Amino acid sequence: MRPLRRQRGWIGLIGLLLALLIVAVLAQKVLKTYGLLAGAEPGAKSADGRGPGGISSAPVDPTGVQATPAAALERARGLESSVQQQANDLDKRIDETSK
Repeated sequence: MRPLRRQRGWIGLIGLLLALLIVAVLAQKVLKTYGLLAGAEPGAKSADGRGPGGISSAPVDPTGVQATPAAALERARGLESSVQQQANDLDKRIDETSK
């Protein structure tokens, strides 16, 4: 009876490691599917050419504007400067009314 009790901790640890391994493999597959992990195929689709839920993906419009990270950063900087300017204008108006 005593050796069985000593082994329970090891069995539990091995079970947890096995569960962690399964989750890691599934997460790797999902990240590759979404293209967030190196080694992913850019246009990877399922065997029948449909996306999740049986809905086919929308056609890609090559004439549309592509969102790039640099353009998004420039828009964010422009928005930041406009918000700062509005805050400065508001401070000036508050100072003028308090005099």
